[in-house]
Amino acid sequence: MSETNSPDIVPGTGYSHVISVDVPGRLVVISGQIALDAGGNLVGAGDLRAQTRQVFTNLEAALTAAGARWEHVVRLGYFMRDAGQVEVMRAARKEILPEGVSPAASLIEVSGLIRDDLLLEVEALAVVPLDR
Repeated sequence: MSETNSPDIVPGTGYSHVISVDVPGRLVVISGQIALDAGGNLVGAGDLRAQTRQVFTNLEAALTAAGARWEHVVRLGYFMRDAGQVEVMRAARKEILPEGVSPAASLIEVSGLIRDDLLLEVEALAVVPLDR
């Protein structure tokens, strides 16, 4: 996997504009993760920072279950109730993501998620090399 960012596009903040993957590899598709713990309890009611940490904890658990790591992630899709709070999300994400992990990404502001008390949902795509 390699990053290819054009000098003709403003640099991304915590993401890459282009990720290239030479296959063969195993594609791992992770459904949107929300701020529920393993017991189904909401983590961080009204607190985007806490919800972001739980979402990324869930993503990491899903990656691990699939035999993948953060460095295999090629794309993240963000769905936020209030995109104006993106810096709060980025700060919390930075606490969890290893240095240098900056997959391609899209952020979409939405009017609602599956539950009214959720502020963020994140889905992921990863490519795990077959030689592992």
